[in-house]
Amino acid sequence: MANRIYLCLAHMSEAGLEQKYIQEAFDTNWVAPLGPNVNGFEEDLKAFVGQGKEVVALTTGTAAVHLSLIACGVEPGDEVITQSFTFCASAHPVTYLGATPVFVDSEKETWNMDPDLLEEAIKDRIAKTGKKPKVIMPVALYGMPYQIDRILEIANRYDIPVIEDAAEGFGSRYDGQVLGTFGRYGILSFNGNKMITTSGGGALICPNKEEGDRVMWYATQARESYPYYQHETIGYNYRMSNICAGIGRGQMTIVNEHIAHHQHVHQLYVELFSKIDGIEVHSQPANGRYASNYWLTSITIDENLKIKGQENAYKEIITSPVGGVPAVIHAASSARTDCQPNDNVEALRMALEKAGIESRPLWKPMHKQPVYCRTNEKLGMRNEELSHGIIRQTSATSVAYVNGVSENIFKKGMCLPAGPWVKDEDVKRIVETIKANII
Repeated sequence: MANRIYLCLAHMSEAGLEQKYIQEAFDTNWVAPLGPNVNGFEEDLKAFVGQGKEVVALTTGTAAVHLSLIACGVEPGDEVITQSFTFCASAHPVTYLGATPVFVDSEKETWNMDPDLLEEAIKDRIAKTGKKPKVIMPVALYGMPYQIDRILEIANRYDIPVIEDAAEGFGSRYDGQVLGTFGRYGILSFNGNKMITTSGGGALICPNKEEGDRVMWYATQARESYPYYQHETIGYNYRMSNICAGIGRGQMTIVNEHIAHHQHVHQLYVELFSKIDGIEVHSQPANGRYASNYWLTSITIDENLKIKGQENAYKEIITSPVGGVPAVIHAASSARTDCQPNDNVEALRMALEKAGIESRPLWKPMHKQPVYCRTNEKLGMRNEELSHGIIRQTSATSVAYVNGVSENIFKKGMCLPAGPWVKDEDVKRIVETIKANII
């Protein structure tokens, strides 16, 4: 670990409180998807997010997305609006339920859901289908808060519930309020690379105890209150284990330190890159309303900036670990796709990898993912120009309202290490390595 700089690796509490809670679980034989640590972790989370919300600890953030959609009544044939510029876990649970994701592109300032495009999408879906979308789900990309005030105003006007995907935005705030507490439900993730970790895990922020209990019922196989197992509704095995929750309890003692560290690292990147032409650090709007946790620091690279080895970009199909995946087990058919980062971005990623520094491309927009661009013989792929440069893209598996912002950022952006293990000297080495590879 000392020689390689990782993108975002979890850090345990200095006092080893994680081990204390884990040992208690073993000593009391609470090695199960329930127990004192689960209850304690949920209480810690409730205190942290505030606003009188209930919190249910779950196995993953993806499970939280799935259950929040169920709680909002999403069924086969419904449509769910979500952000195109996001990780696939924001969209896949929509398809689990037989619903259709409607992807909305980003605005340039925060890289998150464009409120103007959101309203255009709602009006167009009503005109095309005769009914409004069932849910709106903005995403806190890399921890950056979305324009939640405008999104809520639009959502309330059309009476559509909002689920906040704050999986990357744990501890980020808008107007001083924690993300995930504005909408009807809020998604949290505690994966191994998040702001805090339970090794794997997530949580769903619920509006009140009644809704929290209903979500917990779904998460524990929807068992009815009989002395034997009776099920009248399909449930899921999504409850967090007492062991994982023990890790979370220890992590909650240092969560504010983690957030402060990420913010400090981001500011150091800003200062160091200010002396290098052609590279910009993505930062929050300077109006005082946004407080990003800066889970990852993202940069954009001018397409005209030349990087050493750029001529070798995308020459070989990847076979080594990428993006935290232990191994590539489904080999790609070609090294290039129709939508990918620019050659200078890939060349810089390879140069950093060679120097023992992990970096990563930005999330590829969902409306450019092959799984959501599938065609069939009757429908095929359709692109229709609407107004103000908006394109409606329709496939057999999704609908998208596109303005070109996320595709443009994806092509020129990348993420740099920012986790608790990243020290000031590491940031300086990363920036110097990038500088040394610019021609």
